[in-house]
Amino acid sequence: MSHVCDYCGSEIDSDDVYCLDGTVMCEDCYDENTRECDCCGTRIWNDDDVGDDDICLCSYCRENHYTVCEDCGRLIHEDNAYYDDGDDYPYCHSCYCENCSDKYIHNYSYKPEPIFYGNGNMFFGVELEIDSGGRCEDNAEILLDIANRNDERMYIKSDGSLNCGMELVTHPMSLDFHINEMPWLDIVSKAVSLGYRSHNTTTCGLHVHVNRSAFGDCRETQEMCISRVLFFIERFWQEMLKFSRRTEAQINHWAARYGIKDTPEQVMDNAKSTGRGRYACINLCNYTTIEFRIFRGTLKYNTLIATLQMVEKICELAVTKTDEELTALSWPEFAESITAPELIRYLKERRLYINEPISETEEI
Repeated sequence: MSHVCDYCGSEIDSDDVYCLDGTVMCEDCYDENTRECDCCGTRIWNDDDVGDDDICLCSYCRENHYTVCEDCGRLIHEDNAYYDDGDDYPYCHSCYCENCSDKYIHNYSYKPEPIFYGNGNMFFGVELEIDSGGRCEDNAEILLDIANRNDERMYIKSDGSLNCGMELVTHPMSLDFHINEMPWLDIVSKAVSLGYRSHNTTTCGLHVHVNRSAFGDCRETQEMCISRVLFFIERFWQEMLKFSRRTEAQINHWAARYGIKDTPEQVMDNAKSTGRGRYACINLCNYTTIEFRIFRGTLKYNTLIATLQMVEKICELAVTKTDEELTALSWPEFAESITAPELIRYLKERRLYINEPISETEEI
């Protein structure tokens, strides 16, 4: 059966028919008169494009996901908008850096272009909240001087959830870089000497971002592997709760679980339907990363490194194990497979390592 293009009048075979809002078109007219929204992928008429020269947007995405820089008028995604303390005006990154940002402590919305350090395909961005020592530019300068001796590896942001502190944020780094190149021992030691605490507060968390690309080259593969991350956390929830050093009340408030299901796919489906947003044990709201939010803050060096090693181990399992293999895995088998000395020590301290407890040193 043939059709007639409503635009040019040419006859077209059924297999080559394109339609939008009831209008029948040939391929050439379809390409010429319609386009895809770059945000959601919906096909729209050219005249309904409310984007700019750089991006095509449908009206829904423009209204719900985009805003305009107060200074230069540039169209920006809400995730990339910056806000100065004390006002609600959005800025693009360039205008914010030029007109609004503090010298050392940035606004909470500050998100510089990521700089990747180290080799491999898995990178970890750390957000370490510290409190009790003040939101102090002088202290921030001291900590940044330690972290950024050779290049920009860390920046500092304000955080409204803290009583009197700030958030230390690293650029994405490989685990090896975190351990051997990032001066974490000097950073946490100096923070303690300046009066900061992290574990010994009611406010602080240790959040770890992992790049989604580490889980596969395509979105489908990434989602499959990330579903195994969620399944591991839910399957071993009691062990992970003990590992996290958080109380049940803290977990429920800042990093709630999604709930155990029979398969990784079911856990992922449940996670997507719960509407928890970013306040979940694994935050799935970011397009380029997943965020482990389950851990309590710490200024104890071994705990910090062990946490990164644990995250890497879970992610490696998610990539290398099948659903069936992960379902059959026991906690003792998992613990026996660990070789990282900092992680082994921490597991022993928390009574999570094959019945070999050791005395726990003080958390800070």
